Amino acid sequence: MGQAIELAAGGRTVRISNPERVYFDELGLTKLDLANYYLSVGDGIVNALRERPTMLHRFPKGLSGPKVHQKRLPQGAPDWVDTVELFFPRFGRTADELCVTEIAQVIWAVQMSTVEFHPWNSRRADVERPDEWRIDLDPGPECPWSRVLRAAEVTHEVLDELGAVGWPKTSGGHGMHVYVRIDPDHGFAEVRRAALAFAREVERRLPEEVTTTWWRKDRDPAKLFVDYNQNTRDHTIASAYSVRGNQRATVSAPLTWDEVGDAEPDDFTVLTMPGRFAELGDLHAGIDDHPFAIEPLLEWADRDGLPEK
Repeated sequence: MGQAIELAAGGRTVRISNPERVYFDELGLTKLDLANYYLSVGDGIVNALRERPTMLHRFPKGLSGPKVHQKRLPQGAPDWVDTVELFFPRFGRTADELCVTEIAQVIWAVQMSTVEFHPWNSRRADVERPDEWRIDLDPGPECPWSRVLRAAEVTHEVLDELGAVGWPKTSGGHGMHVYVRIDPDHGFAEVRRAALAFAREVERRLPEEVTTTWWRKDRDPAKLFVDYNQNTRDHTIASAYSVRGNQRATVSAPLTWDEVGDAEPDDFTVLTMPGRFAELGDLHAGIDDHPFAIEPLLEWADRDGLPEK
């Protein structure tokens, strides 16, 4: 697997063991390739993860081996790796999760075999009050990509009517995400309720194409599900710039709204994103400058008689 090397990462040096271990078999991409990818989009991935509790999707043997969903920080972390303590009521215990503040921490996580980064939608200053509303456009197994793009267009339309700024990105899989920065004035239950009210509005405008039906078995597989439950406590999705654990090495890629109509998920990979980032920079860099108050959505929830929990 080759001798260990040292990588410079934002003023620190991170040791990478087994740099030649192949992670993406079909493309021949290695652990070192993965680390270099994250260095190439450093400002973007740090902005996406900054101060957020982050679950790690680790592949100790590469993608051909088992995946580990890691909430608790792996052992052996340097003292400069930041964490936040979280309480999990269901299990009655706590865990210290990674809480990124600099690129070296991302590269250390790659050294620990992390491929995907899945942050909370709240920050460690107050983990119980989200500051990010996540709109997850999740296509059913028979839903065409054109339907995802149509739902994204209507999502943009409704956000504009609300005066909210949405920040789109590919999911890195078959769907699309739109993030909205919100004032951290509400708990998870209220943010989820607001997200459901928004999802119902998109469904009303595209009744033949979109569903908010929660149970998978009850959904039309050709429809797109607006997954409002991604705003529930301890539910996470891949961050902007996160690589996804598939053999195509796709990336959850930020887009401009002008690009959405022509976007193809497989265009954004570990191989293509470094050049794109060098040219365009972080397309989500301004997300913190446009917070939205969710009270209008809570009024919609009241109007529609949505449950409070």
